[in-house]
Amino acid sequence: MTGGRLSQDSALRMPRDVPLAELAWAADRVCEKMHPGGVRTYVIDRNINYTNVCVSGCCFCAFYREPGDPRGYVLTTEQVLDKIREAVELGATQILMQGGLHPELAIEYFEGLFRQIKRSFDVQLHSLSAPEIVHIAAVSGLTIEEAMTRLREAGLDSLPGGGAEILVDEVRSRVSPRKCTAGQWLDVMRTAGRLGMRATATMLFGMGESTADRVKHLEAVRSLQDETGVFTAFIPWTFQPGATTLGGHAVGAHEYLTVLAISRLYLDNVSNIQASWVTQGGEIAQLALKSGANDIGSTMIEENVVAAAGVSHSMSEADLIGLIHRAGYDAAQRSTVYEIIEPHPRQARAAMESK
Repeated sequence: MTGGRLSQDSALRMPRDVPLAELAWAADRVCEKMHPGGVRTYVIDRNINYTNVCVSGCCFCAFYREPGDPRGYVLTTEQVLDKIREAVELGATQILMQGGLHPELAIEYFEGLFRQIKRSFDVQLHSLSAPEIVHIAAVSGLTIEEAMTRLREAGLDSLPGGGAEILVDEVRSRVSPRKCTAGQWLDVMRTAGRLGMRATATMLFGMGESTADRVKHLEAVRSLQDETGVFTAFIPWTFQPGATTLGGHAVGAHEYLTVLAISRLYLDNVSNIQASWVTQGGEIAQLALKSGANDIGSTMIEENVVAAAGVSHSMSEADLIGLIHRAGYDAAQRSTVYEIIEPHPRQARAAMESK
């Protein structure tokens, strides 16, 4: 695992031929080279789901409700502002807004909401996944670039990588047939780069896809990053089967850490790899920091989608800092684009606790 760019063939063989300990060690070395100094980061944010009404009907999702379902909702502007106000009081710098593909929410809803948020708060709007952008554009009779230009002018700063799932259409046609294609997801991110925006990329795995499908996904992300440089980070996370129509069993920690380590080795042009404590819990996320991840994610003051599948972990800022320190690193709060906002060195914490 030395010299040259990792090929698809090599990545395909790794889960079978290379022990996890060796993969983790190699990924950790790459991570240390890319992020010297022993600092691991986190962000304070809130994930606001503005609606759970969705026409996509993805079989891996337990959160959505069909149009007309009495359990469906759309948050009002005041409800969103109240949630952001609570988050800002807790130190949030980032607001991650995502929701279902609502058949009646055109672009004007988002323009009005984003403008009001920006008038009221100094936060980074890291919001709307690629499938949402495609859907909003279609509902509004706009091209993707027209929709994104208007949303950016209204206050949208950057895009989360949600909705990528596996960027292989054979997989998408099985698990999310009414959601955007792999090509459309990539086109949204390509357009974001052209407009000067940044984004993250994700991979939701463990839905019956093959190792080859996962490697194709990594290749799609790496190729687009070569072309655009749009991605600030990559976040692999695992399908949670509870209360979903897809069902099955969640992949274990060994497979999660294997995929994360290979992601760090393969994505040599993506600076940051984020651990997923939301799906894996704190202890496995801590191991991820030794397996190629340099970021522990966010406090996620509110999380509903994974929780709907029956998996619920929670972390305060102090919890995340302590987790990073116990893994042997200095902690630092970061911005959406990975600029350091406030360092939390281990020495300062130890001195404070000794008094």
